[in-house]
Amino acid sequence: MTLFTSAPQSLCILRLSAIGDVCNTVAAVQAIQRTWPQTQITWITGKLEAQLICDLPGVEVVVFDKKQGWQGYRKLWSHLKGRQFDALLHMQYALRASVATLGIKARYKLGFDAVRSQDFQTWFTNVKVPSPSTPHVLDGLLAFGHTLGVTDMTPTWQLSYSQQDGEWAKAQLNSTKRNLIMVPGASKAYKNWTATGYAQLVDYAAAHDFNVIIAGSPSPVETQLCDAVLAQIQSPVTNLVGKSSIKQMLALLDKADLVIAPDTGPTHMANAMGTPVIGLYAHHNPERTGPYCFRHYVVSAYQEAIAIEHPNTPLEELDWRTRVKDERAMERISVEQVKAMFDKVMQDLWR
Repeated sequence: MTLFTSAPQSLCILRLSAIGDVCNTVAAVQAIQRTWPQTQITWITGKLEAQLICDLPGVEVVVFDKKQGWQGYRKLWSHLKGRQFDALLHMQYALRASVATLGIKARYKLGFDAVRSQDFQTWFTNVKVPSPSTPHVLDGLLAFGHTLGVTDMTPTWQLSYSQQDGEWAKAQLNSTKRNLIMVPGASKAYKNWTATGYAQLVDYAAAHDFNVIIAGSPSPVETQLCDAVLAQIQSPVTNLVGKSSIKQMLALLDKADLVIAPDTGPTHMANAMGTPVIGLYAHHNPERTGPYCFRHYVVSAYQEAIAIEHPNTPLEELDWRTRVKDERAMERISVEQVKAMFDKVMQDLWR
């Protein structure tokens, strides 16, 4: 089923968070724009996420602040009062996002089908987007475009930053060496690899003549992990954890030669900028949440860990979003595995 045989006048995108998912959504939105450049697009998103996508060409960004509670909904609905969209793309099945749809007027309200929907999202939509056979989150988002009537949903990304942010990033880099950006921490500690592993990898990269920069947000989880890494390394590094805006981080990832990170926003930001990224995964299936264009560089303990928790059920028979519950699962990734992937990337790209 396709809803439109010609360009709709207006579309509303509802994807509030998180940074990685918003990066994936950018590819879906921009694929729609390639076919229908004249369509007016309004994107409702969170405060931090808005900082990343505020300058997307042809996109009106509306901020929804979930911390404001009911007042946040009232502000959103007041902002959209009197507007009628041809279609709402409800791309986030969280209940707080579904509540937001109650004040958004649209002829069609598209949401995930029963395979991918949860938190009662189907109650808030009147068009169910068929799930693709492939499990990746981005593939599920691209399916919205196919349902609308867009035939070419090939994912590409165009994210930009200011000249000032680009100059800041350039100043952090070493112009005589390849630059590795290591983002050791995710917002959820269980997704993080070990400080000892990161420290050994820093020294390994430095021994291969890489300039190493450690980056991340100012959250306690990330700053504490960074401190633990710095306490164990033997090589000089630049510590930028908590010292960059999201646009500066984007510029830094864009200008880097390689990124190493767990399942966190900068992993997908690097992917969007076309910078090779080695993703470290254990809790979520990287075929579902890995950096889309660089899944072949993921180091994963997911299959090993999930097999221990579900010994009698083959992976292909588990629910597509099944998560490993063992909070120490990332410790299953060995330093030798990550070094081997580092060597492979060097072989693929620079030898």
